[in-house]
Formats: sequence, C-alpha cells, structure tokens
Amino acid sequence: MLRSLALKAFSMTLLATTSAAVSATEADQHGSAYDFSFTTIDGKPMPLSTFKGKAVLVVNTASFCGFTQQYKGLQALYDKYEAKGLVVVGVPSNDFGGQEPGTATQIKDFCEGAFGITFPLTEKVQVTGTAAHPFYKWAVSALGPKSAPGWNFHKYLIGRDGRVVTSFYSGFAPDSTEVVAAVEEELGKTGPATN
Repeated sequence: MLRSLALKAFSMTLLATTSAAVSATEADQHGSAYDFSFTTIDGKPMPLSTFKGKAVLVVNTASFCGFTQQYKGLQALYDKYEAKGLVVVGVPSNDFGGQEPGTATQIKDFCEGAFGITFPLTEKVQVTGTAAHPFYKWAVSALGPKSAPGWNFHKYLIGRDGRVVTSFYSGFAPDSTEVVAAVEEELGKTGPATN
C-alpha cells in the first residue's frame, strides 16, 4: 500500500511539474485564439472571437474514456464561474483509443442526458497530427510539443486576451487545485473590451 501511495504521489508531482513546463509567455505566440473557429455540435459556426474578453477552457472529450466522468467537473466549473467570464468548450475527438465513435446527435444526447452538459460542444474533430484542427496546431506551436494532447480530456486555458495560457494533461481534473487556480487567475484579469 505504501508503494502504491508513493507511486501516486510521484505521478502527481510529475504531472504538476510537466504542467508548469507548458505555460506560455506572450513572446511565444503569434495570433490569438480569436483567429480560429469551430463548428458547433449542431452544425453552426462557433468563432472563438465570440468569447472575446472571457477565459476559455478548451477540452478534447470522449464518451467512452476512463476520464469521461470529468464531464461532471467541467459542468460544475462552468456553473461556478460562467457569470465571472468562464466558457468551457468541449471538443469531441475520436483520436485516442476510438473512444468517441458516435455521431453528433449521439454525442450531444449522451452529454446532455448523462451529465447535464450546458456548455458549448463542437463537432467531432481531430486534435492531433497533421489533420488536427487549426486551433490545436496553434496551441501546440504556442506552448511547444509537450503541450500536445496525449489523451482525452486534455485542457487548454485561453486568457481573456485570447492568448493560450497553459495546458493540463488529462489527469488534472477540472476541480484540481491547479486548474481552478489558473482559471481564477485569468478571471481576475481584465480582458479587451467587448462589443
């Protein structure tokens, strides 16, 4: 049991250290998240510029993953901070383990039915490789290759200014100290004026 606890503590320390290594500075970035657009799960345009002045947590999701329960935490985070300027964007992807095989309707029904999801969901896209959605290519170029999603429920935090701030690997739950602290810090900043 002690060995298991020690291994868990080491893993969490390693994750925390790695997370800090993928934070960005303004000098690292060209453009902003506002340069990119997704399509909603209902087939409508979702330009990220719609969220100008808000903090945005972009999370690649999957319905049949060991981390799928994080949907609960993402919804709770959204509920708690939406009025203060947080938007959570779920990005279904089948890139890892084929764990998001469903159609848009199936994904939406699952998210709303099983977890009561009310935050925006995009259509299913690729988040890795040469065919990755342009937002993901930009985020990786800003933070470096270590920030690329390695599994489902990888999180990118976009600041109120549209710059990518940091990323969190799948093991960081939405209610983890690290994620909450980063969100609160961004919400405490003043973003550009919105029209």
